[in-house]
Amino acid sequence: MYQYDQYDHLIAKERIAQYRDQVRRRLSNELTEEEFLPLRLQNGLYLQRHAYMLRIAVPYGLLSTKQMRMFAYIARNYDRGYGHFTTRQNIQFNWIDLEQTPDILQHLASVEMHANQTSGNCIRNITSDEFAGVAVDEIIDPRPYAEILRQWSTFHPEFAYLPRKFKIAINGSVEDRAAIAVHDIGLTVVHNASGEVGFRVMVGGGMGRTPILGSVIREFLPWQHMMTYIEAIMRVYNQYGRRDNKYKARIKILVKAIGAEEFARQVEQEWLDLKDSPSTLTAEELNRVADYFTPHAYETLPAVDAAFEAHKAENKAFTNWLKRNVKPHKVPGYAIVVLSLKKVGVAPGDATAEQIDFVADLADRYSFGQLRVTHEQNLVLADIRQSDLFAVWQEAKAQGLATPNIGLITDIICCPGGDFCSLANAKSIPIAQAIAERFDDLDYQHDIGEMELNISGCINACGHHHVGNIGVLGVDKDGSEWYQVSIGGAQGNESSVGKIIGPSFSATQMPEVVERIVKVYLRDRIEGERFIDTTRRLGITPFKDAVYATSIKSDALRGEDAYA
Repeated sequence: MYQYDQYDHLIAKERIAQYRDQVRRRLSNELTEEEFLPLRLQNGLYLQRHAYMLRIAVPYGLLSTKQMRMFAYIARNYDRGYGHFTTRQNIQFNWIDLEQTPDILQHLASVEMHANQTSGNCIRNITSDEFAGVAVDEIIDPRPYAEILRQWSTFHPEFAYLPRKFKIAINGSVEDRAAIAVHDIGLTVVHNASGEVGFRVMVGGGMGRTPILGSVIREFLPWQHMMTYIEAIMRVYNQYGRRDNKYKARIKILVKAIGAEEFARQVEQEWLDLKDSPSTLTAEELNRVADYFTPHAYETLPAVDAAFEAHKAENKAFTNWLKRNVKPHKVPGYAIVVLSLKKVGVAPGDATAEQIDFVADLADRYSFGQLRVTHEQNLVLADIRQSDLFAVWQEAKAQGLATPNIGLITDIICCPGGDFCSLANAKSIPIAQAIAERFDDLDYQHDIGEMELNISGCINACGHHHVGNIGVLGVDKDGSEWYQVSIGGAQGNESSVGKIIGPSFSATQMPEVVERIVKVYLRDRIEGERFIDTTRRLGITPFKDAVYATSIKSDALRGEDAYA
């Protein structure tokens, strides 16, 4: 994985010194909170309901065990013993004291990490496929390109004060596991007719108040022009993106207003002055960065391990875990393991300091000392020998990290919501826990099959509810917390934005609402059909009819009205 050079170390050192002085000035009231706001946001620090929250960047979701252990150290010494992994492949700590934040950043720098550009109107953390480098369907490892973009975008002076935040994702495989369609820029590695490597470029995707799937503005961009073309996109957006209304400031609004074709024309025009500039990527530079991502020293292993096969035959629980949490690896004899952070009763994405340390230990012993964070709020050990899978499962199970629910209804994506976030209209975590408890039967979950359930506490959509097969959005209704439900959303190669089924529901009604939706699916599906396939075939009407049946009024506690 990438290691800091002298420039990275210098940038981190200077930024921490600058920020330490800014904190000193705030604490002494030389700076007002209003003056301090943009300064702290540039360093990933938010003021939430109860305390400051610090968001730490995990570039393209890749971590060393030394970095992972630093998270555990921060959780123990500066927070309340846990951290929250996010849909941006980052980690957040929700109980931070302002005066301690410079020291935290100093600790992070000691393991080559930072919180730069995890907030503010700038280019945020570059995200990618959590299986990058090991996926069986990979075309090109996207991590060197993601790292190049990280270096290019960090403190880029032209793009430090954009109209609004900006998110870029890169996918290097046949299957899109980076949700590129809902990013401001989504890049997909492709080959042209001559076999040359390049990118399909999507622009203008996003969620929030105006959920939109990105538009393809270039079918093939030679890899050498990745930075110059993105710079052209950024310049058009920086010049014409709205600054008078933050709710209309994302690039998706600009693309929608002028049309993807006109936006592409403007980008191409801007690109004429950039395409052969010094920012053109050379093979030498690409190789320099790619050398940090060379394959591990994999052993030559048998395709089938006898002891592994025996455990499969003898242990149903182990077999269930293999089906859901273990993915194929491109090297024979190895496998990818997804550790679930979605045990029933736990806030989705949360991990204790003890669990964080434990995962680091697992990675050191079994996975070349590296791990990944997924945008679905789970953790990945990417290089497990097949012969070690049973031991990894046993150890992970003892730590509450082996729930066999990856891709199932209890693998809920959920933002921290109103329990922490000052922007939220409603709580998210209790709703996720109540729904998970309703479906806490693995046989029932496996019968339902693939299901993505996403929950956001407000319209900012940090829980990606728009692309959940079932999406739940917290809304405020006369000071009370209610929940709007949509179905038919999806991420990946067949991305779609869900459709709202009708008026909102109270918190106590939500488990019953979800179960009614699921029952319609189980009743009406055809053999082999996933939930998303059924919703696309039937539309929302049968689900809506079942959910808004009058009997739901009597099902709700205290007679709360589902039609209100």
